[in-house]
Formats: sequence, structure tokens, C-alpha cells
Amino acid sequence: MRIVFMGTPEFAVPSLKALCENGYEVVGVFTQPDRPKGRGNKVTMSPVKEYALTQNIPVFQPQRIRRDGVEDLKALAPDLCVTAAFGQILSQEILDIPPMGNINVHASLLPRHRGSAPINWAILQGDKEAGVTTMMMDKGIDTGDMLLKSATPIQRGETAGELTLRLSQMGADLLLETLHALENGTLERIPQDESQMTYDPMLDKQMGIIDWTMDAESIVNRIHGLNPWPGCSTAYEGGRLKLLRASVAEGKGEPGEIIAADAKNGLTIACGQGAVCINMLQAPGGKPMNAKDYLRGHPMAVGTVLKED
Repeated sequence: MRIVFMGTPEFAVPSLKALCENGYEVVGVFTQPDRPKGRGNKVTMSPVKEYALTQNIPVFQPQRIRRDGVEDLKALAPDLCVTAAFGQILSQEILDIPPMGNINVHASLLPRHRGSAPINWAILQGDKEAGVTTMMMDKGIDTGDMLLKSATPIQRGETAGELTLRLSQMGADLLLETLHALENGTLERIPQDESQMTYDPMLDKQMGIIDWTMDAESIVNRIHGLNPWPGCSTAYEGGRLKLLRASVAEGKGEPGEIIAADAKNGLTIACGQGAVCINMLQAPGGKPMNAKDYLRGHPMAVGTVLKED
């Protein structure tokens, strides 16, 4: 079976690796073009490209696969395409090329959390569990028939980055299980229940600006759900204090008011309902630190109200 893999971020690497390590013939990899990254804007390869090159797999990086990648994909003559967080929408022309279809590894329990950031939104919306679904792709966005699912509880305090690592390996395992069922002729297609569907928008940096009038649980979910990107922050002393980990705490006050700030009790900030204890933070130009350790050398005045300019 000739397989073409399409994926871009770290989440997709375990799925590609699983194919290679289990003897599947991966004849080509499509991934997003190299892009500037980090403070130095150094042009960087995607994690999927980095791994594909170690396996001597031909790599294709069209700006738009619907426009620039059709002929390359046809030339590879795949029996099956496998996608995982590729980052581009496939046209019907692309979908029609592999005779066995296109299997997608999607990081949610479909039909909940369709869209490009399902892991983040599972935490943002306070879900108790997350998971992975393999599905047959169609021309819609995450609308195709489901194949197999695997679920896991979201751990208390787990960030989107940490959950992504767990789900990426679950996705790889589920992909192998899906392919085995496909080869054995036992794979069933299950239409999605549209009445249970949710679709989540793309993330943007503006979402990371904390609104202290929100309730404490929602703020904690936001801090964890947007870690590592785009990250959450609040205005403080003319700069931005990054908030990396938090928990719901006792206390009340004006939204944004610092109601505790010492090395023993840590940093507690009042919200629209309840309060939030900041467990880990990062000051401008500094490194991530435990909030109690930070307060030992950087006192913060109780009663200060954190407000955006």
C-alpha cells in the first residue's frame, strides 16, 4: 500500500513515525512551507519535514496544495493519503486521487471540536476529557465519517502543550489500529451526528489578554488552554506579565486586584467571580518561574489592580 502523508506540527510526527516504523510504504510527505520562527525570524522546517528527511522520504511544500500540489500528488500514485494537522484544506480533486481515500487523525472526540485548534478548545471550554478520532476526509472541515476513537481524561492543571504530546501518541496508535482494520476489511464508517457538532474558531493573540471580570475557572482554563501559544498575559508596571499556570483560589475583591502576594501564599488575584492563584509566571525579559520564588525577589503590592491600558 503506497501512502502519502500530510502533516506539519509536532502533533503529526508520531503518526508519520508509526507508519515508517511499522513497515508502511510512505512514498511522499506534504507539509507547510518553511517559515520564519522565533525572535530571530530564522527560517525553520516543520517538525514533519525534519523527520521525513531523516527517513529519506521525498518532501513537498506547496503554498496551496489545491493549486500547486495536484500534479506532484498524482505522480506519487498513492493508494491512500493520511493527514494529521496538515494545515491546508484539500479540494475534491485532491481527495479523489487515492483510490482508498484519505484518513485524517483529528485531535478531538468528533463531532465535538471541529476546527484547527481542538486541543486548546477542549481545555478552554472546561471539557473533562479529550481524545482522537480517525475519520475519512470529505470536502467539509472535519465533517467526514468517523472510523475509530480513543478518549482520555484531561488532567487537572494540564496545559494544551502537555495534552498535545499525549494525544499525538494516542493518535499514532489509533492510526495503526485503523489501518489494520482497513487491511482486514473490518473498518466501519460512522456518520457524524450533526446535532452534536461544535466548530471552534482559530486562535489569535488577542485571546491571551486576560479579562479579570471573567470567573476564576474560565480564567484558569484560558491560561492552560492557551499555553504555549498564544499564551496569556496581563498588564503590569508598563509591561506584560505572562501567566503560565494557575488554579482556582479562595478570595474576592475588585476584578484584577492583587489580594495576596508573598513567598508563602503566592500570588492571588480577584476575578469577576472567585479568585485565581498564579502558580507560574514569566516577567518581561525573564524566565518562567514559580510565582512564590518570583515574589521573593520581586515584591508586588497587595491592592494593586491589574488593568489593560
